[in-house]
Amino acid sequence: MAKSFNSVLAKFLLSVAGSINKKKLVKASMDCKKSQAETLRAILDYAKDSVYGKEHNFAKILEATTDDALFEAYRQNVKPNDYEDFRPYVERHKNGEENVLFPGKPKMYATTSGTTSEPKWIPITNEYYSNIYSKMTKVWLYSFIENRPDVFNGKIVSIVGKAIEGTAPDGTLYGSVSGVTQRDCPGFVKKLYTAPADVFTIADYKARYYCIMRFGIEQDVTLIVTANPSTIVEMQNNVNEFFDDYVDDIEKGTISSKINISDELRQKMLAEKNIKPNPKRAAELRELKAKYGTVLPKHYWPNLQILNTWKCGNTRMYLDKFKNSFPDCCLHQEFSYFSSECRAGLVMPETKDTNGTVVFPHMHYFEFVEEHDIDSENPKFLQLHELEFGKKYCPYVTTWAGLYRYTMSDLLEVDGKFNSIPTLHMIQKINGIVTMTGEKLHERQFISAVEDASKSTGKKLKFYIGFADLEISAYHFYYEFEDQNITQAEADDFNKLVDENLKKVNIEYEAKRASFRVKDPIAHILVENSFEKFKARCIDEGARDGQFKLNILLQDENRHAKFKDLVKK
Repeated sequence: MAKSFNSVLAKFLLSVAGSINKKKLVKASMDCKKSQAETLRAILDYAKDSVYGKEHNFAKILEATTDDALFEAYRQNVKPNDYEDFRPYVERHKNGEENVLFPGKPKMYATTSGTTSEPKWIPITNEYYSNIYSKMTKVWLYSFIENRPDVFNGKIVSIVGKAIEGTAPDGTLYGSVSGVTQRDCPGFVKKLYTAPADVFTIADYKARYYCIMRFGIEQDVTLIVTANPSTIVEMQNNVNEFFDDYVDDIEKGTISSKINISDELRQKMLAEKNIKPNPKRAAELRELKAKYGTVLPKHYWPNLQILNTWKCGNTRMYLDKFKNSFPDCCLHQEFSYFSSECRAGLVMPETKDTNGTVVFPHMHYFEFVEEHDIDSENPKFLQLHELEFGKKYCPYVTTWAGLYRYTMSDLLEVDGKFNSIPTLHMIQKINGIVTMTGEKLHERQFISAVEDASKSTGKKLKFYIGFADLEISAYHFYYEFEDQNITQAEADDFNKLVDENLKKVNIEYEAKRASFRVKDPIAHILVENSFEKFKARCIDEGARDGQFKLNILLQDENRHAKFKDLVKK
């Protein structure tokens, strides 16, 4: 791999900035209780004169003389919250009022797509963006260098959301924080990205991915960053679907006229990346196609060093679709525990083997409720230093962006330690626990039951999903088998095995099935590429592909209706 000046400069400057900020993390990790107390005091002091701070006695809480007294005073004065508790305050900010949740007004909003409810508008303050998000990003990029020193010797494929999508009533911008970060990054880093920023403004889903990969496969890519592993599946499939068009474009230095974008945008993107006819690369790609038939990332990106996506929770069904697609030298690094509400921490080189996220105790304040206590009226809240290995917890976060004791509605498991900090990985969303008659069926139990049925029968699946039907008190299980010739009778037999496996892992489900309070689950066979078709439909209806997440076990009539349309006739 030939090193460009920008590659060398990026590695040097990111190493300097990253190592400085990692040292701060290491220092904070030596005594996470002390770091948490200092962080909570700093956030409360910052927001004490806001409307929310005055309503909840932040100044009084700060009078606590010990760490434990501080934690207790905070619990006594601020109740646990979800987004709906904050929505009225956010609306006041959106309409121009300052000093509501925090001093001043937001820098921007990160918005999340709503499915059955209104979208969330997550405030991003200047303090959060500059002192938390930006500094954590430096550590994140430095972790790539620590894991793979040659990671910046080539180009970067990074899939981000649209930086600016619109404005709130008071004129404050809203969009994707990752998009803004990529837009605002230094010029020497921008030159390493394969695609121009305008790619992410393309509304047409198919056109956007075409352009991403048209720029990507022409170049020597050494780093891929995209949170959602379903995006990797999309990229991989896209290359083979439009291979001839890509090769033709690369040979001529064009973007196909078949693609639904304006000529002005087409020329702007080509000029920004200085794209010229490249018959040599076109010939290389044709040779790969002739040799392998189906071309994979390991063929056109043989020097890829790191693939950075989610690996935990329900993502492993997507991982199976590309587990043999990348070169042996490539490290598949967990994206870390991350959301619009809170970039909680990072998987560090020291924790990459467990996929455990090191939450940053000097940047956010965390509380936790143990799994068995989640539904309690008065759950016991634990501090970060009180977590135990192997146990599962729901995190609550307090941030520099106006979220106080905010439930993340996730279930995390402790898998190790980084000095005094327990490391955590995602298990599932709390709303991935479904109950009709008290059975509390977990998404992870359903995944395990299907995987075990697949192993014992040899019937491989490309996708599966389950829905609770309260009206008939039964689960609908939808399966997309690799073998499209599977009969309904065979699917029913497979479904019976899934049902038996669920009884083994969930005694309440077994009891409810024995008493017929939960009826026999119903099997449905999905059409080919069902997930991709569902995702495309959701994006056409306004969902953001970069944020697209799908629980595998749901009680959601809206999404259930969409899958009914994808059943084989």
